[in-house]
Amino acid sequence: MSRPAWPAMLGVLIAVLLGTLSVYLYLKATPYPAEIDHGPSPEAQANPYLAAEHFLRQQGLAVSHSNSLDILPSLEPHQHSLLLLGDRYNMTPRQIDQVLNWTRAGGRLLFVAQSLWDEKTGQSNDLLLDRVQLHQSLSKNLKDPPDNEHGSDNDPYPKLTKLYLENEDAPAYASFDTAFHLEDPKNLAQAWANSAKATHMMQLNHGLGSIIVVTDADLWKNPAIDEYDNAWLLWYLTADTSVTLLYDTDHDNLWTLLLRYFPQALIALIALIGLVFWHFGVRHGPLQEPAPKARRQLQEHLRASADFMLRRNGQQSLLQALQQDILRRVRHRHPGFDQLGVTDQWLVLARLTGQPTRAISHAMTPRPKQRLSSAEFSRQVAHLQTLRNAL
Repeated sequence: MSRPAWPAMLGVLIAVLLGTLSVYLYLKATPYPAEIDHGPSPEAQANPYLAAEHFLRQQGLAVSHSNSLDILPSLEPHQHSLLLLGDRYNMTPRQIDQVLNWTRAGGRLLFVAQSLWDEKTGQSNDLLLDRVQLHQSLSKNLKDPPDNEHGSDNDPYPKLTKLYLENEDAPAYASFDTAFHLEDPKNLAQAWANSAKATHMMQLNHGLGSIIVVTDADLWKNPAIDEYDNAWLLWYLTADTSVTLLYDTDHDNLWTLLLRYFPQALIALIALIGLVFWHFGVRHGPLQEPAPKARRQLQEHLRASADFMLRRNGQQSLLQALQQDILRRVRHRHPGFDQLGVTDQWLVLARLTGQPTRAISHAMTPRPKQRLSSAEFSRQVAHLQTLRNAL
């Protein structure tokens, strides 16, 4: 065989080996389905009740949501449900009158009780709850469990709320927060739902309409809507009506969206702006004399004051000042706060700020006198500022 034939033979051999390897891998490879969880979509992250809205639409209900009560005049009360699921502490007496008048005309109103009843002042910090003459308290302060005609002995699910319907042998189960209890001192409620030790939902008539009060609405948020009979209960309470959900949603602004989806373009834009400033900022003429040292900017004074306080009083005084400011604000928001135990105070703070009790306990518990690292001190200050801003 001539020498020029060797390259051809080598190519054929490599092709045969590759073909054999491909066949072997094809015979050995076993395809299988795999599900990759990319987490909640941006739409679900921005809307905590997105799953609830989709579920109600699947049941044939017309569903919409709004961020304010400005839409109330456009809502026809007859066969319409209004769900107030957001923060109502800024609700004015005039707005409360509008909502109750809308309900009296035939609307169906559902709202979340947002404050505990204060026996000393004879009111709570929830004007709408006081207007319907219902009280909310902590379940652990109850001496006796609520009346339950079906009995609570040997209850297999004491932490679940039961709703009993006529001609039904078994109740519907919902996962309301059992830390809170609704009371009806005037015996106005027409229906209610209890767990083993507390009442978490009440319904009463109001003119031609009806009012439903619940201790919390977390059971209808995206993570919990598919648990137990939570979704069914929401449909049951709004059946045969159009539904409007009222709550605040935080939408990403333009800069956040640009940073998320077009970071390279933003970097190029910032670099271009920097070049423009550099071009027009080139010095012409003699140097300007520096400002006298006696002249100080406000920012310099503030920075120097903060450094002085940190050196003189230490980290603990600054942290305690933030904690005292938080306590002052929450006393204004929640009368009788000082009379509660520490655990109850953490629960109230968690309800008012939307922060978990663990984070609140970590932020509000007095710190040891030993000096914290700069990173830990910054994190502690950030936690306290988050709580203060939420109030």
